Amino acid sequence: MHRRIIAPGVLAAASLLLAIPASAASYSPGAPGIGDPYYPYYGNGGYDVSHYDLRLRYQPKTDELQGTATILAKTTQDLSSFDLDFLLDVSEVRVNGAKAAFTHSQQHELVITPKTPLAKGTPVTVVVRYSGVPSTKSAYGFNTWHRTPDGAVAADEPEAAWWWFPSNDHPSDKATYDVSVAVPDGTQAISNGTLQSTASQRGWTRYSWRQNKPQATYLSTLAIGKFDITTSTSEGGVPVVNAYSKDLGDNDGAARASVERTGEIVDWLSDYFGPYPFSSAGGYVPNTTTGYALETQSRVYYSPKQFAKGSNVSVVVHELAHQWYGDDVSLKKWKDIWLNEGFATYAQWLWSEHEGEGTTQELADYVYASHPADDPFWTVEPGDPGADKQFDDAVYDRGALAIQALRKEVGDDAFFAILKGWPKEHAYGNASVADFQRYAEKVSGKPLAALFGTWLFQPSKPAASAGRAASLVKAGTAVAQPKSWKKIEAAHGGHSDGAAR
Repeated sequence: MHRRIIAPGVLAAASLLLAIPASAASYSPGAPGIGDPYYPYYGNGGYDVSHYDLRLRYQPKTDELQGTATILAKTTQDLSSFDLDFLLDVSEVRVNGAKAAFTHSQQHELVITPKTPLAKGTPVTVVVRYSGVPSTKSAYGFNTWHRTPDGAVAADEPEAAWWWFPSNDHPSDKATYDVSVAVPDGTQAISNGTLQSTASQRGWTRYSWRQNKPQATYLSTLAIGKFDITTSTSEGGVPVVNAYSKDLGDNDGAARASVERTGEIVDWLSDYFGPYPFSSAGGYVPNTTTGYALETQSRVYYSPKQFAKGSNVSVVVHELAHQWYGDDVSLKKWKDIWLNEGFATYAQWLWSEHEGEGTTQELADYVYASHPADDPFWTVEPGDPGADKQFDDAVYDRGALAIQALRKEVGDDAFFAILKGWPKEHAYGNASVADFQRYAEKVSGKPLAALFGTWLFQPSKPAASAGRAASLVKAGTAVAQPKSWKKIEAAHGGHSDGAAR
């Protein structure tokens, strides 16, 4: 999808390698991509990050961002140089205390050549000093930094970090975070995890947030503006922090009526998925023009448009379900997106049944009947949809239909044991669709290759009998639309619009 462009700076870096002693001849540059076939140059090879410490200063009036990122990592090969994914202007890089050479390559690569090559297994501290106006930067024709009337928001998928901090931008390299942001007095800065402290000095207030559990880069968020912040604790003991822009207008009431139910929904989902995996929960609704929501870890991003037609608890269920399926257990590669979106959509189906607005089987029947055999919907394979179809309706709806088929195949006892056991099995790690199939087979004691092949990888409409459910309707049979359907669709429809930019 993207071509590697050799810039003059890269040639200069290559000439530096000629000066490396013969004893270091085995040292080589880290790969400019982590190896994901959907996004060849996302992430980087040669190292693994354990922690990001981001100390930032942001001026909302001008959109100017200044930052110092301290990245703790360990090398996974003998490295002569390595890349970070980043777009802003860099003034200095240090590796283990020594100044390092650096240059920009391609559209979003920061190539760093340390003063001394790094042996495999070496702990590395990388310090990057930078500044810039994020809204003026673009890569591959898009920008994911969202300006608001009183600030800005970083929240997008599959990439958002490049516009505000240098990173190894792929879900397979998760890390903990400290995010400290200074903003003018009267403005607030919101990020993931828990607020550790606030401090005011000379007209600026610094907000320091900590995410103490591993987090994928695209799940890191930053929101700067003027918010009304509410705090509470769920009945199950989970601290909840929500925030609403003070200029949401007519959407304010519906947004609060939805997002303020976060604690209730976290506790409800815990009955299905196990204990909530993070130190806090919550969400924020900034005054943006985007149309999607995003499961930013422990602090969900919601667009005001999600509430333009009234309250929408279903989208809150979807994004909170991701805290287990997508955030706690993250995908290994982007082709494994079904593990995120299929299960978050199925959580909405469970909520629909809970609310008496349509059972999971009624929703499955409706999805199956709504798409005739020649509908392109069935040509999308949720288990590997391709980069262009990664957020297609089929990944959500056919993906949830596959989960209902699994439930019918293994029975409720095994099915709900799988739902709850999976986040525990791969807690704070990464997993693939193949990993999930093996786990489901282990728990259920049944071979499931045929079922997974039919529902996730067959580019045509499965026969009704493949669902092991007599209620899956025959072709041409009309099925009433469940009451919950439009809100379920709104949750993932807006999400996919955002991801597709």
